[in-house]
Amino acid sequence: MDGKHIARYALLTALAMTLAWLESLIPVSSAVPGMKLGLTNLVVVFALERMSVRDAAAISLVRVLLVSLTSGNAYSFAYSLAGAALSLAVMLPLKKTGRFSITGISVAGGVCHNIGQILVAMAVLGTSRLVYYLPALLVSGAAAGTAIGIVGGIVAKRVRLA
Repeated sequence: MDGKHIARYALLTALAMTLAWLESLIPVSSAVPGMKLGLTNLVVVFALERMSVRDAAAISLVRVLLVSLTSGNAYSFAYSLAGAALSLAVMLPLKKTGRFSITGISVAGGVCHNIGQILVAMAVLGTSRLVYYLPALLVSGAAAGTAIGIVGGIVAKRVRLA
């Protein structure tokens, strides 16, 4: 891996961490605890579009680790990791098929991120009653995924990697 590649990783990871911090400042009132806008996924969507799937996965996973270490706890790490892992597990093969737009891939990622987090919450709390939140999480994941996909697609077209 050359210096430019490492610098891109570092820059995009730092941007994702900054977006995570900014997102923590935005109050999102909702009936579902923990619902977020998913701003950090802008970086993942950009990396999927302009870099390799391996790069996008690495940036996403390093971001989860660093954000959890700097501003979270073991539970936030578990929730973030589950969401990111399931999201990536769905987005990466969709990207490889070449049949889906970046917005479609982002929608799938947003929905799967929320599914991953609700699965961890059910395991941690030992109850399946949390599935009650799933419809709201699916709608919010689709809405956030759409917005992130549109913005990420625009950014990917306009930003040139050196």
